[in-house]
Amino acid sequence: MQTAGGATLSEDTQPEADTGAGPDDTPEDKRRRPGLTLAALLTAAFAVGLDQWTKFLAEANLDPQEPVRILGGLVYLSLTWNSGAAFSLGTGYTWIFTIIASAVVVFLVFLSRRIAYPAWAVAIGLVLGGAAGNLVDRYFREPGFAHGHVVDFISAFKPFGEAFPIFNIADSALCCGVVLIVLLELTGHGFSPESRRAAKDEQDAKAEAA
Repeated sequence: MQTAGGATLSEDTQPEADTGAGPDDTPEDKRRRPGLTLAALLTAAFAVGLDQWTKFLAEANLDPQEPVRILGGLVYLSLTWNSGAAFSLGTGYTWIFTIIASAVVVFLVFLSRRIAYPAWAVAIGLVLGGAAGNLVDRYFREPGFAHGHVVDFISAFKPFGEAFPIFNIADSALCCGVVLIVLLELTGHGFSPESRRAAKDEQDAKAEAA
């Protein structure tokens, strides 16, 4: 990407204008964030679509009492319905998780408007898609609105969640997004140009001290 002055912009050299606070934003700078917002939302939409499609297939083809062994027993397709959080945690508090998930989705949609780097578009999109995928179940599946049970069907290593809690595609997207966010932060690739400059200044200070 080229600025108005011809300088090349990489992911680690975003200008101050990308925060949206600078008065001298170039046309390219102003286009960059909406494009990344769209990328995040498309990533989320893909995750939700894939999640709901696989849940439909699971309910249509799996018997809850007869798990299907695949990948040599690495994975079992074991259909179940979860009233709790991700990985079948906190069952019995469905309405609380519905409220929390709704708040998370709204926050992430708002946050997506401030994305300045491509990797963060993927990370935010995955987390948003994971949260929204299960939220669809909460609102529209049985036993009722905002109390719906989430469809889970992926059981690792053993059937019926005997080795690890049963999960779904939305849970996987959520976890991958969180892991990516942690890796970005740990490697100094923060969400904003300010955070990246702070990380770089800290590294420079440590290097000088050494």
